[in-house]
Amino acid sequence: MDNTVIMRSQLRHSKPEVSSSRRTKPMVSADYIVGLTDGEGCFYVLIKSPLNKAGGGRITLNFYIKVQEQDKGMLDKVRNSLNCGHVYFQPESRKNHSQCYRYTVNTHKDVLDTIIPFFLKHPLQSKSKLRNFKLFCRIAKLVEKEKHHSKSGLDQIRCLKSQMNLRTRVAR
Repeated sequence: MDNTVIMRSQLRHSKPEVSSSRRTKPMVSADYIVGLTDGEGCFYVLIKSPLNKAGGGRITLNFYIKVQEQDKGMLDKVRNSLNCGHVYFQPESRKNHSQCYRYTVNTHKDVLDTIIPFFLKHPLQSKSKLRNFKLFCRIAKLVEKEKHHSKSGLDQIRCLKSQMNLRTRVAR
């Protein structure tokens, strides 16, 4: 057999390379996501009423970024980059406020497997957002260990949550 026949046989059984002209989803850098989160992001914990006899409850871990309507494309790029979550229209009824879009991640799996590792690898820069993230991580660990199914675990989560997203007064 000559080399030409061998090469044709190998080509027939190999997978073609992906063309460089194939469209890819637009993405943004990790630093961009960190900066956007520092300015427009939020880590939030929702506690729903106790659902079991032990006094435990349901916990929803939320990460979101909210921007004005004209910047929706930016959220699509964040979603593509993190490969989780959804972008939603969030109507605004308050006067002097623009219509907004929100990128939201709220499944335990995505928060635990993607969002928390991302921000551990790429730390937030603002002290207040970093503080909230650390509290969010502590709550997520409790949820991961299913501590929210007991009254004492739920009380611990409530205590940590009460320390999150506090408005600080500016000294005058």
